Amino acid sequence: MSARRADLLFYVQHLLGTGHLQRAAALARAAAAGGLDTVLVSGGMPLAGLDPGGARLEQLEPVRARDQSFSVLVDRDGRVVDEAFQARRSGALLALFDDLRPRILMTEMFPFGRRKMRFELLPLVEHARAAPARPAMVCSLRDVLTTHKEPRKTEWMLETFARYYDLALIHGDPAVLPLERSFPPARDLAGRLRYTGYVVSAPRPAEARPAPSGEVLVSTGGGAVAGPLIETALAVRPQTPLAEAPWRILIGANYPEAAFRAAAARAPAGVVVERARPDFRDLLGRARLSISQGGYNTTMDVLDARVPAVIVPFTAREETEQGLRARVLAGRGLLSVVEADPLTPEALLRGVWEALARAPRGPAGLNTQGAAETVRILRAMADAN
Repeated sequence: MSARRADLLFYVQHLLGTGHLQRAAALARAAAAGGLDTVLVSGGMPLAGLDPGGARLEQLEPVRARDQSFSVLVDRDGRVVDEAFQARRSGALLALFDDLRPRILMTEMFPFGRRKMRFELLPLVEHARAAPARPAMVCSLRDVLTTHKEPRKTEWMLETFARYYDLALIHGDPAVLPLERSFPPARDLAGRLRYTGYVVSAPRPAEARPAPSGEVLVSTGGGAVAGPLIETALAVRPQTPLAEAPWRILIGANYPEAAFRAAAARAPAGVVVERARPDFRDLLGRARLSISQGGYNTTMDVLDARVPAVIVPFTAREETEQGLRARVLAGRGLLSVVEADPLTPEALLRGVWEALARAPRGPAGLNTQGAAETVRILRAMADAN
């Protein structure tokens, strides 16, 4: 057993992209830097180059979604997760909790998401609630929830939160995009919701901008759904006013290796196709234009870089999160949005012209102190527990 209690046990599970893990790692880094003894436990596929800072990273036997439907969980080798696998994972998680005896247990998304992980998270929160030294129970949420059409799912979320949790931290700005915009029942949870502001990995002062490279940076997030953006960017490049500029296309690790090699092989002169890089934010800061898929983390990094930006939100299978955020930010004049269903060269070209015609404003009017405020709230909870 640990000699002393950990301050924070933070659970995160990414299933398709890597954004949930990256944001959790940013929060774990901030928590550790703020003096909290922090353990980040990840249940998804390991991510090369992940930086938890001073937090300890614990990797569970990984699972991922088999495809964009998120309906089936598979292990690292693509085998469907069975009851024995679930029992091993749940047992490992409970053992970790008992070893750490955390003052705070924080789960990313759950119970407002990650229902597929009920097999291990319900036993965890039940175990935590019954522990001799009960931890404070916190849910870490992004600013937008995917809308569910089945009332019973919403009822289950609300009942589970009410039964086990003390607080939900919303990593957004209610003046920009309140949670009830995507999740109307949030109005009934007002007393147990705290907005932290948006989480930016490491906000960069305006005077610390790197020297410009003049390149166009195309980024595809984790890469699982990168194909249409890669193909359309290559098709539209000769028609843009930046056809003679260098272009760099970054593709996440979830894009199949054979498809990645094929894209790199057919890239024309002046276009570099490579895997996602740890210096992405530096590349953004030097770029002439950013074209990217619109996950939470990338959107915040793009705004922080103060670069003309086109966001192509992922909207497959009724996913609403990226599209809603992007449209709200576009309405504030912070970026341009091109809808992905379908993504056409004509639409992307219009987005490029629009972005280049607008002076970048950075995250103007947005609260981007989400990491610091999260740490302030968690420190107060740890001290009280």
